[in-house]
Amino acid sequence: QVQLVESGGGLVQAGGSLRLSCAASGSIFSINTMGWHRQAPGKQRELVAVITSSGNTNYADSVKGRFAISRDNAKNTAYLQMNSLKPEDTAVYYCNAAVLDSTWRRGDYWGQGTQVTVSS
Repeated sequence: QVQLVESGGGLVQAGGSLRLSCAASGSIFSINTMGWHRQAPGKQRELVAVITSSGNTNYADSVKGRFAISRDNAKNTAYLQMNSLKPEDTAVYYCNAAVLDSTWRRGDYWGQGTQVTVSS
């Protein structure tokens, strides 16, 4: 079994910063892609940023230049540094990971989400 736990969300004023963390635990052999998605009220979940095991990254156009995704493979943890936050960044942020577990099964796992609220 694999679990993802996010942390670091909260309330921040526009222009401020937050750093989200996503820690994966359980019967993990390796993790391929890790990513952050978000879902605002009344909207569909959208991809924010992804990072491969080798460190290649990709971002949604709306966050390019403001957000940075990184990971610590030794800790099975991904991070999302969010700077210059805007009210439209308000959403529940979810972590996602493509995992090869210790029984050699591949699975796509999600965290429970962490709320980010940006006030104007």
